[in-house]
Amino acid sequence: MLWWIVLAVVLATLVVLAVAVRGVLSRLPGLRRAAVALQRRQAEAQELAGAATALQERAEALQDQLATAQRRIELIKAKRGG
Repeated sequence: MLWWIVLAVVLATLVVLAVAVRGVLSRLPGLRRAAVALQRRQAEAQELAGAATALQERAEALQDQLATAQRRIELIKAKRGG
């Protein structure tokens, strides 16, 4: 009699485990799609970060050119005025 109880408990546990595994396995395709989408977004973010870095470097170079031009204008004004 005790064996039947143990067998019933083991079988019930296996059924619960099988239902849980089935639920997880049924969600795997959706999780895979989400992972692929996240990887694609990560690649896009890395590309944007590279573009932002290049843009920042270009802005710094333009700022240096602007400072040089302003110094030259000041020199020209000083020569004309003096």
